[in-house]
Amino acid sequence: MFQLEFMCNAWVASTFIALTCGVIGVFVIARNLSFLAHTLSEIGFAGASFGVFTGLAPLDGMLLFTMISAVAVGEMSTEQSRREAAIAAISSLFMGLGILFLSLANKSASYATNILFGSIIGISVGEVWQLVGLSLFMLAVMFFAYRYLAFDSFDGIGARVQHLPKHLLSVLFLLLLAISVSISAQIVGSLLVFVLLTLPASSARYLVHTVPRMLLVSVGLALVGVWGGLALGYYTNWPVTFFIATIEVVVYLATLLYARVTQGD
Repeated sequence: MFQLEFMCNAWVASTFIALTCGVIGVFVIARNLSFLAHTLSEIGFAGASFGVFTGLAPLDGMLLFTMISAVAVGEMSTEQSRREAAIAAISSLFMGLGILFLSLANKSASYATNILFGSIIGISVGEVWQLVGLSLFMLAVMFFAYRYLAFDSFDGIGARVQHLPKHLLSVLFLLLLAISVSISAQIVGSLLVFVLLTLPASSARYLVHTVPRMLLVSVGLALVGVWGGLALGYYTNWPVTFFIATIEVVVYLATLLYARVTQGD
């Protein structure tokens, strides 16, 4: 398997994507922003399509659209009563824009499929290095801002009492989420990036109860998903994204069952 260059590229890329999604996913779940992550993934599809239309790299288009939109969508959906309507409106608009840009660029349906569902085996060395650089940047920012983001995410009232800059932290987190969505779409596509951003962290929440342990378990489960998906995809010639999604769903259901049994439900 590792004698093939494209599999080595895929393995490195998937590892760093699992690290970023496992870390950022814990805070996505704590902040109840799962639907926003899903919305950003659809905005990423429009951004990638825009990149193809204008001659930019798809990842650059994703970064442009998601980072600009992240803060705007977050502001629109801060109130619970407006959140679902705002997400539905934004999702519909950007899915339509993505289809429009692909149509104007005269790209085939197979190209759209690669953007929507990922094409990890086709990732180049240059794209791997770009992805690794973005991942390391995001993880470095998370490391330095960890104490404040954890306080704000898991104890919002306490953070307000301590006069933490909640708005600034919210903007910072949304930008980090946008980067995570953009780089993760390289593996699972813009439609299934939701899987890596939510399921490993959701599973970790049922197994452990401190933030550091949740981060470790979430990253571990994300790595199991992407590594297992790559290996199974290589040996069966089935889509890697199918195996990644299946592994993460099975793990989540198992942890949910474990939590119910241990709690006596």
